[in-house]
Amino acid sequence: MGSIQKITPNFWFDTQAEEAVQFYTSIFEDSEILKVTHYKNAGQEVHGMEEGSVMTIEFKLEGQKFVALNGGPHFTFNEAISFIVTCANQEEVDYFWGRLSESGDESAQQCGWLKDKFGVSWQIVPEQLDELLSHDDPAVAENVMNEMLQMKKIDLDVLEQVKDRMNH
Repeated sequence: MGSIQKITPNFWFDTQAEEAVQFYTSIFEDSEILKVTHYKNAGQEVHGMEEGSVMTIEFKLEGQKFVALNGGPHFTFNEAISFIVTCANQEEVDYFWGRLSESGDESAQQCGWLKDKFGVSWQIVPEQLDELLSHDDPAVAENVMNEMLQMKKIDLDVLEQVKDRMNH
């Protein structure tokens, strides 16, 4: 018997759950659609969705389980919740930034944050960033932070150069 994931993030979409799940599973490895449920006639006066239309999609991204719900236009995404994608190197940063920001809101891009075409916020972060921002030399950490605040997509090479300049 497999272990149960105690906490599962749930995405509330108006009617785009299928499109979003296809988009996300095309980007992340170890991803799959696990289960799809459909609206029934019961509760029609509450949910207002067409009988037979997709209600939920259970799916995995990088082995993490999520649920997408077609819940109607009552709620929308905002930046109060975001998903952090930890990247091993600049190549991964470039890949995830490029894919997740396709047709997204360019005005919402800052300091590694982006908003995708569904309004979901993501943070595309190189794993080295934490080390740079908590550098032993507070001046290095501060200069790295100042440089990062000028960026949309994180450029690890530039941040490393800031550190190197200060260490010489």
